[in-house]
Amino acid sequence: MSRSHRNLSSGLNGIPRKPYPMPEIFKERLIVFTRYPETGKTKTRLIPALGPHGAAELHRRMAERVLKIVGGLPSAQKMTLEVRYEGGSQEQMESWLGSDALLTPQGAGSLDRRMHSAFEDAFATGCRKVVIIGTDIPGITATLVAGAFRRLQKQDLVLGPAADGGYYLIGLRKAAFDRARPLLSADIPWGTERVLQMTLKIAEEFGLGFTLLETLKDIDRPEDLPVWEEASRITPATCFSERISVIIPTLNEADHIEATLRCLQGARNVEVIVVDGGSSDGTPRVARELGAEVLRTTRGRAFQMNAGAAVSTGGILLFLHADTKLPPGFEVHVVTVLRKPGVSAGAFGLCIDSPVSSLRIMERIANLRSRYAQMPYGDQGIFVSAALFRQVGGFPEMPIMEDFEFVRRLKRIGRIEIAPAAVQTSARRWLSVGIWRTWWINQLVVAGHYLGISPQRLTAFYRRQKGLG
Repeated sequence: MSRSHRNLSSGLNGIPRKPYPMPEIFKERLIVFTRYPETGKTKTRLIPALGPHGAAELHRRMAERVLKIVGGLPSAQKMTLEVRYEGGSQEQMESWLGSDALLTPQGAGSLDRRMHSAFEDAFATGCRKVVIIGTDIPGITATLVAGAFRRLQKQDLVLGPAADGGYYLIGLRKAAFDRARPLLSADIPWGTERVLQMTLKIAEEFGLGFTLLETLKDIDRPEDLPVWEEASRITPATCFSERISVIIPTLNEADHIEATLRCLQGARNVEVIVVDGGSSDGTPRVARELGAEVLRTTRGRAFQMNAGAAVSTGGILLFLHADTKLPPGFEVHVVTVLRKPGVSAGAFGLCIDSPVSSLRIMERIANLRSRYAQMPYGDQGIFVSAALFRQVGGFPEMPIMEDFEFVRRLKRIGRIEIAPAAVQTSARRWLSVGIWRTWWINQLVVAGHYLGISPQRLTAFYRRQKGLG
């Protein structure tokens, strides 16, 4: 086995450890179907183009890529992730993916029998929603998989159509499993372009409510290889810049999120993840209609931002408030700032969207603080590399001052650079109780944080002063 294989023995980043979580704890499970990358027995239809070793190596790379993409979902979504494999032994799989990964043999029989067993076993342990995916779909994302679980809240069945007529994802609710058994039968012409068509026909016949995700291409034949090459190639010639994940925590922001998201439309090599903490005003619907991926989590800005980061695919993370609009060409500013030597993170200048003259003073104070004290706040669009975000442990999960403490951690590593462009943020938090009163409340909260007053007491003080109860 190659050295690259052995280096994985401690486990791919994100694959759950056996002590946490155990299958019985959570009600959702993601199952990844794969096989051990054995030369001559893996991706055999690619052997004419790649040779036996090349086909097995491509499978290994695709499987590891998918597992890294979805590896953050268990902590963000409170679910378990299980790898069901065929080929190879338990020892070989542990050597490849790590001895702590949750690994289960697929068992004998046809694909439909193996999928049926996977669903049955998961539901038997108490799971309520189960999704199965493969590893040969380069276009799959964590937010797409999270969206599949979300759709199962209202539908019995969710399917991800593959361009070749099959499907790359299938999800079921436990309550519908008995009616869904015919979906996993030998009567379906597995491996043909009629799989999805027949599956949908059976779903309608047995009264299963279903929904479809976006169509993606899989890698099965030599003519599919350009799809993998395009997905895995990261060079200046093929992309505008390093991929940026814009993460927006929301809670009842339907009145503001539209303007924020419209400023992101047309941005190059950018994914937008809206992490909703339980809105009742239609915020998730508005976000989805404008092309954002939507993730639902527990309420709490720090937790929401960490959850968004866990499912993101970009090498750069940009955390944005729902009422803050990024400047045109923000992608160039973000990448340029982070490429400067000695810079750990960056943010934008602040412009408050209001003609009130005293707010120009607030802008000036904020911009002086962020440039000279290197302490931008969250409404300035803080950005950092995904690797450094993980290194510092993400946002501390505290009810207030999470952005302040996050920036302090980053300052210990490098300089916080302010881009030569400004975001435009809503004036609502200044105007709600008065501009100068808001400023003094903020200063008192900062001072209290420095003095060691607990975040819970500071939150209570802040809410009283703001008239929030």
